[in-house]
Amino acid sequence: MMTILVVDDEPGVRDLLSDALRIAGYETETASNGVEAFEMLHRHRADLCIVDVNMPIMTGFEFLAKLREHDTQTPVLLLSARDSNDDVAQGLRYGADDYVRKPFSLEELLLRVKAILRRAMPDGEEELTFECGRLTMNVDRHEVFIDEALVDLSATEFRLLEVLMERKNRLVTREQLLREVWNIDFDSETSVLDTYVSYLRRKVHRGDFAPVTTVRGVGFKLVDESTK
Repeated sequence: MMTILVVDDEPGVRDLLSDALRIAGYETETASNGVEAFEMLHRHRADLCIVDVNMPIMTGFEFLAKLREHDTQTPVLLLSARDSNDDVAQGLRYGADDYVRKPFSLEELLLRVKAILRRAMPDGEEELTFECGRLTMNVDRHEVFIDEALVDLSATEFRLLEVLMERKNRLVTREQLLREVWNIDFDSETSVLDTYVSYLRRKVHRGDFAPVTTVRGVGFKLVDESTK
C-alpha cells in the first residue's frame, strides 16, 4: 500500500486529507511543518508528499527546494490558498509535480494524487519505445535520449512527452493532454499544461531540432521532420 505524507499547519486540513486518502486506499502520515516532515522522511519513505505552501517555520516552497537538493524522485503536490500564476510557476520551477489551489474538491485532489502516482511508478511489463527524429524514448526504462545524450525529465515531463510521442505528427488537444497527463476530465482553470510544455521544450529542443509545436487555441503536436 502506498504511503502519502500530508504536510499542513492546519489540523483540520490534515485530518480531512488523511481521512479521504485512507478511504481511497492509501496509508498516510502527517506533519505540521516542513521540519517535522523531513524528520519523518528520514525515518520512513513516502510515495508522495502533499505540502501546503503557507506554513510557519518552513514554507512549502522552502521544503520543496530543500527536498530536491537530494531527492528528485519523490513526487510533491503543493497546496495553496494563493491563486497567482507566479506562485504556481514558482512551485513547478522548484520541482513540484502538481499544484492545487485552496479551496479544492476532494474528488479533484484524489484524481491528481492518482495521476501523479501513476506517472511516477509505471508498471508496464513490456518494453515500449518511441522515436521522433533525434529523440528516442524507452518507456519501460523510463529514459529519453537526444542522439546518445540522456535527457533528465521529471515524471510529469516524461508522461507529457509520452502522450505526444504516442500520437507523433498528430494534433493532441489541450483537453486530451489534461485528461491523460493530469487526469483532469472536467472544467478546471489551470496553466499547468502550458508551464510543462515550456519546461519540456527547454529540455528537448536543440538548435534547429524543435519538434514540440503549438496549434494555437487547440493543442500541441510532436512533429517528426524526418518522415516528411
